Amino acid sequence: MWTLIEHNESWVSEFVLLGFSGEPLTNRILFIAFLLLYLSSVLGNGLIMTLILLDLHLHTPMYFFLCILSLLDISAITTTMPQMLVHLLSYSKTITFAGCWLQMYVFGALGLTECIFFVVMAYDRYVAIYYPLRYMVILNWGLCTQLAAGTLVCGFIFSLVHTYLTMRLPYCGPNVVNHYFCEGPSVRSLACMDTHLIELVDQIISVFMVVIPVSLIVASYVHIAMAILKIKSTQGRCKTFSTCASHLTMVTFYYVPATYIYVRPSSSYSPEQDKQLSLFYNVFTVLLNPVVYSLRNKDIKEAFFKIVGCGNVA
Repeated sequence: MWTLIEHNESWVSEFVLLGFSGEPLTNRILFIAFLLLYLSSVLGNGLIMTLILLDLHLHTPMYFFLCILSLLDISAITTTMPQMLVHLLSYSKTITFAGCWLQMYVFGALGLTECIFFVVMAYDRYVAIYYPLRYMVILNWGLCTQLAAGTLVCGFIFSLVHTYLTMRLPYCGPNVVNHYFCEGPSVRSLACMDTHLIELVDQIISVFMVVIPVSLIVASYVHIAMAILKIKSTQGRCKTFSTCASHLTMVTFYYVPATYIYVRPSSSYSPEQDKQLSLFYNVFTVLLNPVVYSLRNKDIKEAFFKIVGCGNVA
């Protein structure tokens, strides 16, 4: 749909989200698959949050940050998945211009917040390994709250810049977005003007929000690796490294596809590939989060069995 304005130009008032398939049968199969993925992701991350809140032994900085990560994951997947599920079963796949604006902003804000938050979690592991006796003193609750709030503020501010610059572009022609939600590069490709300046601004934001965080995480783990190598016993080294393995796994799963989508040059833009990659870091990493952090975590398993009344795990 287009709205006529001055100068006889027509501006898009809504977008059509193409999604994954136009076949009704395929869409019904995808609906069941994505619904199960969505429910599993929400329930899994919700369980982690519940266990951390209810078990006093998990009231430490590490689990506080894990609780925040689960909350960010639930919020991010809820920003995109419910609408995609509705579109899989409905004939109309439209989203209003304002709705697209809001979805892009909230999803971007949560994603950028998570990018920075992984640095906070790496710092948590660095302090825990380098200064174990002063861990709770250095990472006191005041600092933990400030770090969590600071990452949230940065994420929402940078996302506002990205969304405002993208959505203020003139959209006066095609309104079909080859994606399952309003992601910046997919929507921007429909603009009726040259977007190189906006892409440059986005790449600058990506440097601050992706490249720099990754560099800080790598630097943290270089120091952590040096500390682990100084531990004499093999069992001690393995136990210490296992506390970092979950975080490293999630960082890899999240940053690799996100970096490719937002840092690569626009000349290599591929709608179909972008849909698959964004599905990976928006859906599958959220699903993997409770699996990675709980199956290898004795404290989480003990908290679960304690709450369900089965005693402690061995």
